[in-house]
Amino acid sequence: MPESVLVTGGTGYVGGWVIAKLLGRGYDVRTTVRDLSKADAVRSAVGTVIDPGERLSFVKADLTHDEGWDEAARGVDYVLHVASPLGDESSNDVQALVVPARDGTLRVLRAAAEAGVKRVVMTSAANAASPSSYAEEGVTDETLWTGPDDPTLSPYRLSKTVAEKAAWDFMVAYDGPMTLTTILPGAVFGPVLTTSNMGSVRIIDRMVKGAMPGSPRIGLEIVDVRDLAEIHIRAMTSPQAANERFLATGQFTWMRDMATILRDGLGEDGRKVKTRQLPDFAVRFASRFDPALKSITVSLGRRNQHSTAKAERLLDWKTRPTEETLIECAQSLKK
Repeated sequence: MPESVLVTGGTGYVGGWVIAKLLGRGYDVRTTVRDLSKADAVRSAVGTVIDPGERLSFVKADLTHDEGWDEAARGVDYVLHVASPLGDESSNDVQALVVPARDGTLRVLRAAAEAGVKRVVMTSAANAASPSSYAEEGVTDETLWTGPDDPTLSPYRLSKTVAEKAAWDFMVAYDGPMTLTTILPGAVFGPVLTTSNMGSVRIIDRMVKGAMPGSPRIGLEIVDVRDLAEIHIRAMTSPQAANERFLATGQFTWMRDMATILRDGLGEDGRKVKTRQLPDFAVRFASRFDPALKSITVSLGRRNQHSTAKAERLLDWKTRPTEETLIECAQSLKK
């Protein structure tokens, strides 16, 4: 009888790829959705990669409510907690994003522990293991924790940091056989299974459509969504991954270089991509009127990078070339 895995957030960009990869490995998969009417859309999206057949099932559960989580975790061998609560990054109410992320994580962990799950793998973020200011030179690893008391942290970054810290605090108090692993990805790009929930891929969409006047002086450590799904599965079953954090970042790439890759690599489809560099002062000025830009100004001129040596050593993992990820991401959006 195949082992079974609960994946939280089946409608998400990363969640869809995790489900597809698990099905491809022969696992039975159960996934949570906030509304069961979304089940057919998830099946359709996953079906672009692999036929889910009868091996994919659904449970209604919301990270902001207790109902459904005991049922979701019952009888599964592993839990991959990929979901993040919905929130408005531009909102002035920081706790509107932080509280659901933290409390939702604890709901998943409590249900998993009660159900006798072997291991929970949680998706955190590389910016939960970063210096407060990205302007610091150097390469950091999983031993660094972002300081949650820093008032300059964006709501998203704070929510990821607080949620992961809450998960590890839960494990300190927990006295049982279940183990925890956290995955800390960089900027996630790659092919989309559906355009209904694109996440970070919206940046590529805007570049290709010519909606961005240029590129801010920001560097991203790009990880392919398919490779991110892969590291979750490796962390799920590897004995060495028990109770460990793993950074899952890729090649550091300036956004201007991303634009050049897309323009040159897409041929006629890349003709609208603008490769000019936006000056820092222009981005800061625009952030006064566009709240979505405010959270990225701290990253202007970013110098800090992360090491994935631990994931390479213990999980034999690395992400594919950035050029391949970006081009295939844009091509999937066109399809």
